[in-house]
Parts: sequence; C-alpha cells; structure tokens
Amino acid sequence: MKKILVTGHRGFIGQNLSTRLIQIGYEVEGWEPGGFGEPPVAGKDLVMHLGAISDTTYPVLDEIMINNLDFSMDLHRACIKHKVNLHYASSASVYGVTDSFDEDGPLSPQSYYAWTKYLFDRHITKNFSDEITVTGFRYFNVFGAKGEAHKGKMASPFYKFSKEAKSNGTVTLFENSENYFRDFVSVEDVVETHIKLIENKYSGVYNIGTGHPTSFQEVGQKIAKKYNAKILYRKMPGALEGQYQAFTCANTKKLDSLIQMKWSSILDYIEEHECNL
Repeated sequence: MKKILVTGHRGFIGQNLSTRLIQIGYEVEGWEPGGFGEPPVAGKDLVMHLGAISDTTYPVLDEIMINNLDFSMDLHRACIKHKVNLHYASSASVYGVTDSFDEDGPLSPQSYYAWTKYLFDRHITKNFSDEITVTGFRYFNVFGAKGEAHKGKMASPFYKFSKEAKSNGTVTLFENSENYFRDFVSVEDVVETHIKLIENKYSGVYNIGTGHPTSFQEVGQKIAKKYNAKILYRKMPGALEGQYQAFTCANTKKLDSLIQMKWSSILDYIEEHECNL
C-alpha cells in the first residue's frame, strides 16, 4: 500500500483528494504547513502538496511568500533528501492576461499569489532531479459540489451563484459577463488527474483544465434556470481591474501525452449535481 502525504488536506481540493485516495486503498496522512522543522516526508511514497494561501488578492507580500514559496521549496528539498516523489499545486494565474496557455510559453503573473506560483514553477523546472519525479499541476478554474463553503470570496462561480440563487432567488453577474470566459474544471476531474499521475515518471508542469472555456453568462443562466432565479448585474470592483483574466483555456496537449481524461462540462455538471452549501 502506498503511503501518501497530502498538505492542505483540509482545503477544497485537499479534502476531495484525500477522501478519494482513501476510498481506493491508499494510506493517507494529512498535514497543514506551519511552524518549524522538516516536513514529515520520510517513509512516504508520494507527497501531494496543496497547502497554500489561496486568496489571489492576498495583500501581504512577505506572508504569502513564506507560506506559498519558502515552504514549498523546503518541502521540495525534503522530498529530494528522502527520495519521495512530489505532486504540487500550481495555478493558471501565472499566465496573466493572455489568450495563450502553453506550459512552455510566456508567463505574466499579475498578483502576489500568482508570483509565488510562478517562482516555484521556475524553481522546479530549473532544479529537476534524477532522484525523484516532480509533477506540477497548473490548475485552471476548479469548482465542485463538495468542500467550497469555507472559501468565501475565493469560491467558484458555481458555488457563489448556486448559494445566491438558493438563498435570495437571484444570480448576480458582472456587467459584460458574456465576454468573460473560464476553463472550469471539476474537482472530481482534478482528483482523477492526480490519481492517474501517481505513477508518472516524467517530471514537468502540466495544465489541468478541460480545454473548453465557458462564459460566466452561460454559467449564471444555467444556475438561474435550475433554481428559477432572476439574473442581476453589477460593475466589476476596482480591486479586480487590471489583473482580472477575461479568458482562460488550458492547452492540454502535454497532459494528453501522459494520460487520457474525459472532462466534465460545467453546464452538464450543474444539471447533474446539487451544490453542498
């Protein structure tokens, strides 16, 4: 039985991933980053590193650098020392405002959060070791029916719109939402990519997305129809202007060379799943 350490196991993706790994027979230890001392990597077969400050608008640079970058580098060193393979969470935010999403293409992080992900991706790609396999998961816009309640303002539109529709009978979108597209990927599909790549032998950073973007307008309309809610509109907050991605779409060719995935459409998912509020 493989022993897997999951950091950030109380988070949205971490909860779903840990539960699924246990269901299929892996021995899972959860651990939240913090404090001093070497991470408990020794004796594990694989580390899945999801722990981080996930607020893309987090304003305190030093804190997010310590939590997201410094700790990740310490964990990577510990994995090399103990010869333990590593999965880690990156983010499509490293691409910035663009319409090109190739893992080996130009990157333009626009927030402190995105910079921490970019810098760790850069550290990894410049320090691949023959002793371990390191697989970076560049998540696109992850959503799901279970585990998002604690995320607050960082919850997905699927969760926010569903909660508002159930509570108030409304769905509030930004103006021009028909022009904002995201590659929405279900947490179940994210979990499946981790499982399919447990035996991966090719170190690298891989996009984790469907390759099929959907507009916020379509998502809002689908949820409004499901709950018989009214659609309202508001202006985009000033804090988001300039760093807000109008379009994301994963180029999955690199991932497709390793595994085959049947991705869920967010519009089908809305019909088939009830959001756990």
